[in-house]
Amino acid sequence: MLPVYICEDDEAVRAAQEEFLRKLILMEGYDMELALCTGHPEDVLLAAERHPKRGVYFLDVELKGEQMDGFLLGKRLRALDPRGFLIYVTAFSDLAFETFRYHLEALDYIVKGDPEQMKQGMRQGLATVVERMKREKGEERAYFSVKVMDVVKHIPIDEIMFFETSGRTHRIELHGVHDRIDFIGSMQELQEQLGDGFFRAHRACLVNVRQIAELDLKHREILMQNGERCFFSKNVKGKLLDLF
Repeated sequence: MLPVYICEDDEAVRAAQEEFLRKLILMEGYDMELALCTGHPEDVLLAAERHPKRGVYFLDVELKGEQMDGFLLGKRLRALDPRGFLIYVTAFSDLAFETFRYHLEALDYIVKGDPEQMKQGMRQGLATVVERMKREKGEERAYFSVKVMDVVKHIPIDEIMFFETSGRTHRIELHGVHDRIDFIGSMQELQEQLGDGFFRAHRACLVNVRQIAELDLKHREILMQNGERCFFSKNVKGKLLDLF
């Protein structure tokens, strides 16, 4: 069951949101529960820490009288719940720059000036969450999660070409279809985590077997589906041929 959280400093607006969401979840038969309705961001963080699972967060932006606003709360929630759904319910219509500055991926922005417009936005927000969850379940894709600075990225494993060690100590570079990401890690730990789908072609290179296009035996190079190349060691040639 997906927990739903509300953080709104205006008591009247908060009560209206709570009543509407409880009825909506019941009427639509969503596999959700209204877990918390509060005006204090610390309460949301504490609840997310105590119950670490993916959630839906309806967040006010200003949060008057509190030590953090909705954007800082969203940033801290991202660290606890990287795949959670952030929905901002605010008096401000243009939030794109702020969410970019805080490295947030917000699902939607709902303007709360008009009560009916706010309810319609919340209805659409939950409908979008349900649709995305269905799509993800249908895809059944496995993801590799990596933390870069304060942002957690999720890369589909089938879109990773290979990992290689970079010139700096304990740094690894992920080569993907759409991404090239440098992060702190261990090649040995990656190999154990990813299992048989990845092959240690070289001390400094871990290759996605399903993304190999061809082998250049003369130059001991692996050509990947996206055109990138990496070397393989002489002593793994036989195993590599068996896999390919």
